[in-house]
Amino acid sequence: MKRLTTIIAACLLTPVAALACTGLIAGRNATVDGSVMITYSADSHSLYGALTSTPAADWAPGSMREIVDWDSGKPLGKIPQPSHTYAVIGNINEHSVAITESTWGGRPELVDTTGIIDYGTLIQLGLERSRTAREAITVMTELVKEYGYYSSGESFSIADKNEVWVLELIGKGPGRKGAVWVAVRIPDDCISGHANQARIHQFPLDDPENCIYSPDVISLAREMGYFNGINKDFSFSSAYAPLDYGALRGCDARVWSFFRMFNSDMDKYLPYLEGESGSEVMPLYVRPDRKLTLREMKDAMRDHFDGTPYDMHTDVGGGPFGSPYRFRPMYYEVDGKKYLNERAIATQQTAFTMVAQLRPNLPDAIGGILWWGVDDANTTVYVPMYCSSTSVPNCFSPSNGDLYNFTWTSAFWVHNWVANMAYNRYNPMIGDIREVQKRLEDQFEQEVATIDELAVALYGVNEEAAREMLTSYSCEAAEYSTTTWKELGEFLMVKFLDGNVKKQNADGSFVRNAYGLPDEVQFPGYSQEYYEEIVRTTGERLLYKELNNQSNEQ
Repeated sequence: MKRLTTIIAACLLTPVAALACTGLIAGRNATVDGSVMITYSADSHSLYGALTSTPAADWAPGSMREIVDWDSGKPLGKIPQPSHTYAVIGNINEHSVAITESTWGGRPELVDTTGIIDYGTLIQLGLERSRTAREAITVMTELVKEYGYYSSGESFSIADKNEVWVLELIGKGPGRKGAVWVAVRIPDDCISGHANQARIHQFPLDDPENCIYSPDVISLAREMGYFNGINKDFSFSSAYAPLDYGALRGCDARVWSFFRMFNSDMDKYLPYLEGESGSEVMPLYVRPDRKLTLREMKDAMRDHFDGTPYDMHTDVGGGPFGSPYRFRPMYYEVDGKKYLNERAIATQQTAFTMVAQLRPNLPDAIGGILWWGVDDANTTVYVPMYCSSTSVPNCFSPSNGDLYNFTWTSAFWVHNWVANMAYNRYNPMIGDIREVQKRLEDQFEQEVATIDELAVALYGVNEEAAREMLTSYSCEAAEYSTTTWKELGEFLMVKFLDGNVKKQNADGSFVRNAYGLPDEVQFPGYSQEYYEEIVRTTGERLLYKELNNQSNEQ
């Protein structure tokens, strides 16, 4: 609390006058605090986890914006700027509009390489030009209609403090400018999600308050031979992103696992995930048995199919320490048969992750928080970044390190260092990681409650001063978290050096002998199940034999 008091005091002295991703969703009546929440994990093996910030700006007539493909850096063209663009930090703007994505590819023949707008830029443009979720949908779909869509099939979560939508969109192919798309509003009392597979199947054709779509979304499917039934039976997902077993187990299963945490009726969709013919299709959204908390949304991003038939901790793939990680490739062959690795929500190749909390009872500048973390969601700390923050902390900055340059001041590298230690010693280490993770996230959530009250009081007198206070707090919290995580890594290195475990006192310090030297270490070994697996695969090669000590003399 001393640290928080210092921040507040300093702020009150002010003069008064963001691949293979997962997105989870909760409507405002499905959450304990009445906020709309969407999550995101930017999962990529070649993306550096950094937080971007773009200030609001006024543009003179004729001003142009260069479009650069987010995945490759390739320049795609230029489009006119509007008269004004809004401030954006990460995947949220100053009006508490948040947008995330997950890529599903879909029909390869529908990719338009002549288009100008890629999916990453489309998110940024939606945030720069929109004050509500509905406005963002209009902005995004009109942009691809006018300038062409460069990317493959995509799902977008588009949210504001009042509602949340899923927009699914794919191009029309070379020579056809624009895209076909459908957007469905998630009911306020429901949860939803998408994970690299189109999730919208049948949708209402005459309910514009809750579903809007491009006029040719069905006719193009007919023209291309993807659909020949009656309109009411049309499935966007089936037409534009046909399922295979990998999409069921590696994509829809992630959403199912999230649903299963909060809805007790989800095991009926196991036949669907296993690809059984005639099985019931998992819906776009479900009503949870109870309302979700902010912490539960964060923890859902840490899921490894825990407690499900696909639990990644329990089979031999987890190794001697029950690691819920499976390194790439996703598929492999044994005796001519193809097998797969599970693909959970939490995964090692995440660049950054976030939970957008959009609170309707506060001014936009205060009510929108991007709980932001780097690397694997399972071993990250979600730090509060207020949507009105005018700068990013150095530890999250795109100019602080990169994927080829390690630096101890980068949160991305510090978190990767800790996580990569834990991947090889998961069960022994995860308890210590959880303890620090929980302590930090508890602390930040408590501090935010205090900062909210101060910011509301200050905002009514001096909006600029309130924004400065929120920026200062967000940046300090991020730096504090990164420093603490580095200290955690140092502790883990000492405690678990060389496969041993050093004993600790009740206060957490390491045990020393009567002469002040390090006490004997512990040798925890492996689990009994792992020893049994060794014996199963080696036979009696490692069997300990009692020697016959009788003389061999003739």
